[in-house]
Amino acid sequence: MTYTVSQLSRLTGLTPRTLRYYDAIGLLRPERVRENDYRLYGGAEVDRLQQILLYREMGLPLEEIRRMLDAPDYDRAGALRAHLGSLLSQRQHVDQLIDTVSRTLQALEGGTTMDDREKFEAMKQRAVQENEAVYGQEIRQKYGPQALEETSRRVGGMTEEEWSRMRGEESGYQEALRRAMAAGDPAGEDAREACRLHRAWLLHYWTAEMLNAQSHVNLVDMYGADPRFRAYYEAVAPGCADFFAQAIRAYYSERG
Repeated sequence: MTYTVSQLSRLTGLTPRTLRYYDAIGLLRPERVRENDYRLYGGAEVDRLQQILLYREMGLPLEEIRRMLDAPDYDRAGALRAHLGSLLSQRQHVDQLIDTVSRTLQALEGGTTMDDREKFEAMKQRAVQENEAVYGQEIRQKYGPQALEETSRRVGGMTEEEWSRMRGEESGYQEALRRAMAAGDPAGEDAREACRLHRAWLLHYWTAEMLNAQSHVNLVDMYGADPRFRAYYEAVAPGCADFFAQAIRAYYSERG
């Protein structure tokens, strides 16, 4: 069966303008074009569009989707299996969040009491949710959905001791930043210690592959550019976000 632009639009919910744009950028070309400029899409194009929409739901940019689908070694079945695994993981995560929020609400309203273990699990789930909200799209685009799943798995599997150590590292790099700013040297010993501790803290969330020198620098640059993060670091010390950006560059410059 073949579809015109308007028919495919009704089938998928995409606007005709979107389908024409996909054609213009080489993402989804019609099977053939009639003399009257009617685009016709066949079964292969419909299958490709399904894959496009799946990857778009995962937050991947259109250019990356096009490169993936056009790659000679693209494995459609393997990609669908990976996507299914990602969806199942997301469903499990959402179910856990719903359960945690429900029990927390019941405790607040006096229906039940949460013990310390349950409160600890709620804190971990909140951290995972915040990481998803802040970094989720960037991590998916640069490293794929599996990287975000790994982050959630790491935090979700932490023991209370590991959680306490992570929070201690967060406080530690902030205190080192305050000392470095008091000394006024973004390349000084305290600044290097702040960068080292910040990296150790991030590795509770990110893999070593994700946290290379460039991604670490880019992340700290974002702290100064994003109003939410700038406010967070301004609370550590006035001017901290800009100072941290200088310090992280000096840190990696010394490391070569």
